[in-house]
Amino acid sequence: MSFQELTPFFEATGLRLPTEAEWECACRGDSRDSRYGDLDRIAWHKDNCDHRTHSCGEKLPNSLGFFDMLGNLWEWCSDWYDKGYYNECEDGVVDPSGPTSGALRVLRGGSWKSVRTGCRASDRKEQSPQEGGDNVGFRVARNP
Repeated sequence: MSFQELTPFFEATGLRLPTEAEWECACRGDSRDSRYGDLDRIAWHKDNCDHRTHSCGEKLPNSLGFFDMLGNLWEWCSDWYDKGYYNECEDGVVDPSGPTSGALRVLRGGSWKSVRTGCRASDRKEQSPQEGGDNVGFRVARNP
């Protein structure tokens, strides 16, 4: 599903995509490692997926109870993509809001097509908001 195709859903429900910073915090839970457990036990990736997506919840959750934060599907974030954005953030910034504009959007977490090294909490890539794919999905967030 493309980023643009998601817009009507979010407008109708009042939900939203997480920011990239929110996504990474939710992915890591109480872990500071690149993964919140043994990869084969927590994620579907190129070496264990049988060349397809899987239903959410077939692998172990992270410490916050979230399933499939790594692998299975790349997940859209609300941020515009800027390769150097986080290097330019001020020291001590806790919840960066991301760039205010751009041409590409952020995807996080890797997918069933990703090699093992591509399924980690800090992995990110860019994609045109008009493009989707069989390995792209989303996770909802809501305002408190």
